[in-house]
Amino acid sequence: MKTIKIAGVPEHFNLPWYKAISEGLFSAKGLDLQWTDVPEGTGKMCQMLRDGDTDVAVILTEGIIKDIIAGNPSRIVQIYVQSPLIWGIHVAYGSDFQCITQLEGKKAAISRPGSGSQLMAYVNADQRGWDPESLTFETVHTIYGAVEALKDGRADYFMWERFMTKPLVDNGTFRRLGDCPTPWPCFVIAVREEWLENDPDAICTLLATINDVTKTFKEIPGIDELLAERFHQKIEDIREWLSLTQWSQKPFTEEMLNNVQIKLWKLSVVPELGTFTKIAWP
Repeated sequence: MKTIKIAGVPEHFNLPWYKAISEGLFSAKGLDLQWTDVPEGTGKMCQMLRDGDTDVAVILTEGIIKDIIAGNPSRIVQIYVQSPLIWGIHVAYGSDFQCITQLEGKKAAISRPGSGSQLMAYVNADQRGWDPESLTFETVHTIYGAVEALKDGRADYFMWERFMTKPLVDNGTFRRLGDCPTPWPCFVIAVREEWLENDPDAICTLLATINDVTKTFKEIPGIDELLAERFHQKIEDIREWLSLTQWSQKPFTEEMLNNVQIKLWKLSVVPELGTFTKIAWP
């Protein structure tokens, strides 16, 4: 049995992994897959890959590309979710902000530097014609840290996945002023280079196993009810999310890479463009 450490956010996107592990689908193929929930998100997972605290990460596309260019010894092996991530733009429920235009020049709460919440703040600013250099940030680590930061005024707004944040909108903690979808596939699977060099067959087995699950995941009877219960969501929200979400079994492509990294480079988020062979596993 080969032990592989894997990390991902504790969100509905990753239920296929939870199910496959609990049902013994990986162990049946000789893999002991040890999952770690990382509520801090992409920035934390990038550090875990660098430090060897995880071998594999299910991670935001833009975040891992930025970190591989910066020296993370990992590569993207596959797209995991093809559809965009819909980032909700949230403020404290009792704040004076009523529209997104009022957030120009205001401080964004982010989970940590290099996280998706920071990178998408740059993308959002660019899409709205704001000066990216005017952005300022407050590191809050988790969604619960964002709640406190917006409440006490240390930050003005917070961008996070719309549906996972919806319960905080429903209960009057946040108000959502709008959305900012990623202009690229939102999640990829990244693997430390040492695994790709030393045991590529194990990684191929891992990918084949999870791909078998995601191909038919939406067809599982009662999957909407299971997701709603596990992630404390309203059933109608989960059904909308399922209708918008498309898992993928396809490799990452050079066209997709350039779509992301050229945007990040133009925003001065990355200092240079990386080659496809450095960032992806062909």
